Amino acid sequence: MKYVDPHIHMVSRTTDDYMRMALAGCVCITEPAFWNGFDRGGVEGFGDYFLQLTQYEPKRAAKYGIEYYSWICINPKEADDPAFAREVIAIIPEFLQAQCVVGIGEIGLNKNTKNELVILEEQIALAAEYNQLILVHTPHLEDKLKGTRLIMDAIEANSGIDPDKVLIDHAEEHTVSEILDRGYWAGLTIYPNTKCTPQRATDIIEMYGPDRIWINSAADWGDSDPLAVPKLHFEMQQRGHSAKLIEKVTYRNSVEFLSQSEKFLHGIEQNDYVKI
Repeated sequence: MKYVDPHIHMVSRTTDDYMRMALAGCVCITEPAFWNGFDRGGVEGFGDYFLQLTQYEPKRAAKYGIEYYSWICINPKEADDPAFAREVIAIIPEFLQAQCVVGIGEIGLNKNTKNELVILEEQIALAAEYNQLILVHTPHLEDKLKGTRLIMDAIEANSGIDPDKVLIDHAEEHTVSEILDRGYWAGLTIYPNTKCTPQRATDIIEMYGPDRIWINSAADWGDSDPLAVPKLHFEMQQRGHSAKLIEKVTYRNSVEFLSQSEKFLHGIEQNDYVKI
């Protein structure tokens, strides 16, 4: 099977992971900017990181036949100091010009603080100004529903944002319905211990249908699995779902959403999707 992992942090993974993903059928990935395991001490650290996402990592992926795209932002975990966050935001437009960058992300909320919300709003405005797709990180555990609603309210307060160009990731059983009902795309993240297991994600797909849902691993330096998407494929196959349905949620949906960016060229020869 071929699949896309539309949210994975390959800067934290080894070349062995690239090889295993390629052998499992991965043909394309997108990598959001995120908290890299520590708080960076200055804007220069973010500049170096953005160079890694736009220059170095695409070449590493290409060695294994995997198309690579990235997202740029200051992540919510490092956004609680508005003055510092604005220094980082000031350099983002430069990196949005890179051919592999498909949008702003992963922005969102971590602890649902006022400062995080201010910086979220400013990055939403940046996405509107530059006509970018948005990838959203939602908070963990007990803060998820509240944070997800705060994020959607903030997006809807900006009239320049089309919800169809926003993917709200790390959705779970208690948030996915509202995300879809309000016109957004929902991401289901397959994790070993938190977020969704393959079984829970399949349950959600069976309950809400396959439209406007993508599957990802969000694999990083923590307890995560770069082969999570194939494991969801296996679970759905075991339940008797058709190859067409499995391909839709593990490949075609990601391509459909990402193809709203003129820089996303994977599958363009199929002429299946409308570009912006």
